[in-house]
Amino acid sequence: MTVDDTGSDEGADGRVDVPAADSGDDPLALRLEQLILGAERRYTPFQAARSAGVSMELASRFWRAMGFADIGQARALTEADVLALRRLAGLVEAGLLSEAMAVQVARSTGQTTARLAEWQIDSFLEGLTEPPEPGMTRTEVTYPIVELLLPELEEFLVYVWRRQLAASAGRVVQAADDEEMVDRRLAVCFADLVGFTRLTRRMEEEELGELVEAFETTAADLVAARGGRLIKTLGDEVLYAADDAGTAAEIALLLVETMSDDATMPELRVGMAFGTVTTRMGDVFGTTVNLASRLTSIAPRDAVLVDSAFAEELIRTGDAPASEAEAAEAAAAAEKEGEEPPVYRFALQPMWQRPVRGLGVVEPWLLTRRDAGRERE
Repeated sequence: MTVDDTGSDEGADGRVDVPAADSGDDPLALRLEQLILGAERRYTPFQAARSAGVSMELASRFWRAMGFADIGQARALTEADVLALRRLAGLVEAGLLSEAMAVQVARSTGQTTARLAEWQIDSFLEGLTEPPEPGMTRTEVTYPIVELLLPELEEFLVYVWRRQLAASAGRVVQAADDEEMVDRRLAVCFADLVGFTRLTRRMEEEELGELVEAFETTAADLVAARGGRLIKTLGDEVLYAADDAGTAAEIALLLVETMSDDATMPELRVGMAFGTVTTRMGDVFGTTVNLASRLTSIAPRDAVLVDSAFAEELIRTGDAPASEAEAAEAAAAAEKEGEEPPVYRFALQPMWQRPVRGLGVVEPWLLTRRDAGRERE
């Protein structure tokens, strides 16, 4: 964005009288934009920044962080854009957020909602706006549908955000100390579809899209239902985290079992690690994440590999025995004392040690269920 502005038809309040539609804009597109934004185009970027009481430089940083393209000095901004700038700048002025944090808030919100909006338009609205009768165009149907759905979707979005915020805040206040809020010990898991690149060459685009959607939906449902947190999906791969190793292990095995029961799904391989993780903008970073990713790449098909720290955590919590010999000894001792033997959910089998690029030598462990019965949805 540039800072030059003619201001030839600017009013005393800094607003601009804008024609109903610029010559190059589609009238219906403008009506749809006005419906969604709830306001007409009135400001150039310079005028919006000045009306909000912020510098053009800071306004540009906020807009770019939110994912909006530079538009020069086109009159394309509304009262809502001015209010958003005012609010962000006000949080900085009040000392509630640093300028860097305010930009981060804008970026995280923009990235998350951009993906949501793309999905809703590409999938949700596309299916709803099929012309009901010959001669009607999709654009003619879109406006009334959006008009009906917009307030409902907006309220639902705020509801889900508040619930997620409450859950996240709860995890933070339960952290042992301030450091743990940012650098936490988590179980991190990657689950990857085997042979996905080959599938992309064999399947039609629509079939491939349906497969990816089914995989992501199944994974998201299992992760959420079992108490994990889905971090992101990458088409043929999902990344999730859990506060404890037992939860992450249960989700991983359920994923493998569920996918292997579906003949339309490729095989799955899973890698998990446990350790300190840095969280930023809803994502996770660090050596633990890198190790989980590397373990995924070497995992056998329809199998789960974990690192030694993950295995130690399962042993520490009593979810898995250190070895079958130790499990047998514990069972024998319990029987001798007339007590119930310990019940282990998982079994761990040490695999071959191998060097992993950038991480040194690692010893993966194969994770399986210890009992013959499998838990089902």
